[in-house]
Amino acid sequence: MSADGEVAAPPPEHAHAVLTPRQSLTLPLCGCPLTVSASFSTREKGRGKRVASQQVGGRRSGGLACLGTDCFPSSTTTTPPPSTNTTTFSTQPISLWPSPLVCLTFSWIFNKYPSVVKQDSRRFVSQKTGNLYIAKVEPSDVGNYTCVVTNTVTKTRVEGPPTPLVLRSDGVMGEYEPKIEVQFPELVPVAKGSTVKLECFALGNPVPSITWRRTDGVPFSRKVDMRKASGVLEIPYFQQEDAGIYECTADNAKGRNAVKGKLSFYAPPQLIELPQDVQKAMDESLVWECKATGKPKPSFRWMRNGENLESDEGRVQVINGALTISRLMLDDMGMYQCVAENKHGEVYSNAELKVVAVAPDFSQNLLKTHMMVREGGDVLIECRPKMSPWGVISWRKGAEALRESSRISILDNGSLRLSNATKSDAGVYTCFARNKFGEASSTGNLLVKEPTVITTQPATLDVTVGESIVLSCQVTHDPSLEPRFTWFFNEQLIKFGSHGDYFEKVGGHSAGDIMIRNIQLRHAGKYTCAVQTKVDSISIATDLIVRGPPGPPTSVHVEEISDNTASLSWRPGPDNHSPITAYTIQARTPFSLGWQAVTTVPEVVGGRRLTATVTDLSPWVEYEFRVLASNSIGTGEPSKPSKQARTKETLPKVTPANVSGGGGSRSELVITWEPVPEELQNGEGFGYVVAFRPLNATSWMQAAVPLADASRYIFKNDSVLPFAPFQVKVGVYNNKGEGPFGPIVTVYSAEEEPVRTPNRVRAKSLSASEVEVTWRGLPWYTSKRPDLSKRILGYELRYWEKTEKEETASVLRTVGNQTTAIIQGLKGSSTYCVAVRAYNTAGTGPPSGVANVTTKKPPPSQPPLKVMWNTSNSKIILNWEQVKALENESEVMGYKVLYKRNRHSRPSVMETNTTSVELSLPIDEEYIIQIKPFGEGGEGSSSRQITIPRISGSTAMGSASTVSTLSALSTIALSFTARTSL
Repeated sequence: MSADGEVAAPPPEHAHAVLTPRQSLTLPLCGCPLTVSASFSTREKGRGKRVASQQVGGRRSGGLACLGTDCFPSSTTTTPPPSTNTTTFSTQPISLWPSPLVCLTFSWIFNKYPSVVKQDSRRFVSQKTGNLYIAKVEPSDVGNYTCVVTNTVTKTRVEGPPTPLVLRSDGVMGEYEPKIEVQFPELVPVAKGSTVKLECFALGNPVPSITWRRTDGVPFSRKVDMRKASGVLEIPYFQQEDAGIYECTADNAKGRNAVKGKLSFYAPPQLIELPQDVQKAMDESLVWECKATGKPKPSFRWMRNGENLESDEGRVQVINGALTISRLMLDDMGMYQCVAENKHGEVYSNAELKVVAVAPDFSQNLLKTHMMVREGGDVLIECRPKMSPWGVISWRKGAEALRESSRISILDNGSLRLSNATKSDAGVYTCFARNKFGEASSTGNLLVKEPTVITTQPATLDVTVGESIVLSCQVTHDPSLEPRFTWFFNEQLIKFGSHGDYFEKVGGHSAGDIMIRNIQLRHAGKYTCAVQTKVDSISIATDLIVRGPPGPPTSVHVEEISDNTASLSWRPGPDNHSPITAYTIQARTPFSLGWQAVTTVPEVVGGRRLTATVTDLSPWVEYEFRVLASNSIGTGEPSKPSKQARTKETLPKVTPANVSGGGGSRSELVITWEPVPEELQNGEGFGYVVAFRPLNATSWMQAAVPLADASRYIFKNDSVLPFAPFQVKVGVYNNKGEGPFGPIVTVYSAEEEPVRTPNRVRAKSLSASEVEVTWRGLPWYTSKRPDLSKRILGYELRYWEKTEKEETASVLRTVGNQTTAIIQGLKGSSTYCVAVRAYNTAGTGPPSGVANVTTKKPPPSQPPLKVMWNTSNSKIILNWEQVKALENESEVMGYKVLYKRNRHSRPSVMETNTTSVELSLPIDEEYIIQIKPFGEGGEGSSSRQITIPRISGSTAMGSASTVSTLSALSTIALSFTARTSL
């Protein structure tokens, strides 16, 4: 910095600069004020206060000072940066390393806001010191710089005065290796889950590049962020695996320098298992677990009522955080604390222990009033009084004290065990409990019952698929007990009703028999009947063998294959307890409809045979085979298909079907046929040989068609006469050679178009949409007129509106010697042109003269309105409003009444020239009725559909707005009465 407050830099190609805050500014800093002061020396300002300042070149160059108490912890240090060769300082600069102040951010304004210095590989702002570093000054860097400190919590910001940066011309700086100005401590402890940021920046010429690495070679995880041209390494959510030695390397063309620092992981204790409040009786034991995690591993201690609890050799033990107290006493009651601690902190967990003293009390655990045991069985009579401390337990049967014997024992918990019970053990039992606070007793009655016995003997049963069987489970039992029967199949519970209709319970009160209906192979196995009463449980097992058709054979292989045979082998499947007597072989191809039975050698494949030869196969076809086994019970499921195997090639044998032809253009002979299916082509390279000759000729002409799916061949030659007969035959071939020809058929060559025209063409309008056309036909080919060259097949009518061109004409064709046709679908009141031509397979002949015809006016477009109806004495009377034709429509000549009994029946039609109708109808029928006007232009628009409901004999009325579905009409009589003349 120059004497007038400016920072002077060497010439731009050799310069670097470090700018620090210049004047004193104060703002709250996370609970204490922050001062951006005019110096960076350190000195005491009263107890617990410290000011940091810096002096450059005999003048103040800016710094940071906190005037609050303990703002920077005692770990704050001052470290002089490396000296440079370009500037000599009267007071060495220092760098402060306070604890991270996460609520402050530093930035620099260039010249004026909002032009903020952008950080890159050349410029860096330390968030530790606030310094701005420029590795290599350029002319564009000259200007005023202002330090800005922002409190991210309060959102307040303070700006220092501007510091000018100017270029010096009195020195020359050459290229030099990187000098790291911003670095991190050699040891950085980092708490678990926190975020650590390491800063590293170097000055140098050329501008150094910054790289980071871990010295153990472990790559950075995806969460690690390197920003500001790699000047900051940020590790969020710090974990144990992130600990290690990190190295920052500054590198340029003149050399490299590196700094290292170790990030150590620590975690304060965190409890993961806490003791809970507990209430215990005297003389019981207490175990409290207290577990915690931390780095380093935490130690544990226990406190009772605020005082440390030490282990002794007697009742109290503290081992690895677990507290154990045996033989609890009333003095042990109190509040206990588990303390887990390491050098980074400690955590506490509280729990309360209550110790109670109780006289014997059976109120919550009385002996059962009635207890049962089977004769010869064992019984445990529990005695569980509540008492603290535990006392003495004794037993009596009736008035007699019980003494232990080989059958009678009193357990440590006070319960009474009787073994091999007899009838004499029945009676009243009393348990007595006593401690130093009192005594109590509880009484119960023991009943000895007869044992349950299954009278059915274990058995192995044999049954055939489809049959039904009863599995028996008969028992004798104590009359006072109700047995419960449960069945298991292969140790799985049978849920009756959920297995279809196969399983059903049968039998009476003392039987648990079940019936299995329509037995299948899957029902074979072990069936267990379990019988349970209140005093005992027994079971019996029955093995069920199910005989059925054999299982599917396995390992079906094609051992050898020819053009029409295949040798197969297979392995037998399970015979399902009935010997296999025969095998059946089936085959499938891509062309067959599913699986088909095939012929074999031998013709009948016996049950002991595991090979066979399939015959009569088609050459060059892919086959799959499967095998089915049979026994005396039936035929089983088929095996899995074999792998596909293709038969060998051979000469084709099948010729095309339906050889015919005809048609085509002049001088052509068109020959057609149905292609031979792929499965009958017998090999690759399949094609057709077409042979033909004129009728009565002796030599054949031949042509090859090398396409398997070809279906036609056209021979064209000027010598071919119109409609001349030819003899034709079609043969086949493939890569193995030529096959046979098919039968000879006669095919005619193409004929010529008709050369004559129909005449006397007349056209007459029938309605607004129809005209009738007549003409005089041409001589027709018959057996008496065998001139085939003049043959015609019918006539073609072309018609178009006179206002349009003939190219837009529509076409109507007739078949045969018909000389009349009706053209439909025309427009009303329009003039049409009509021309007629004869046609045959070669095309159409010349047109006749054009006939003009004008269609009639369109029919009335308005439907009958205000249709009213009423019924009386089995009659329907209909009335409607007269329809008036528009000026461009044909006059109304009358009305058509359409009626039917339902929507799907054909309607009957009656015509009238009035606007009313009276219908005599049978009773209890429904009808659908519509009314249409008509004129010479045809039928007009229909009225809305009228639904007449069933007539019950009473009077009814309605209008056309009533619509419903009607029933079928069997008979109807109509009489018409004119109400309004037209």
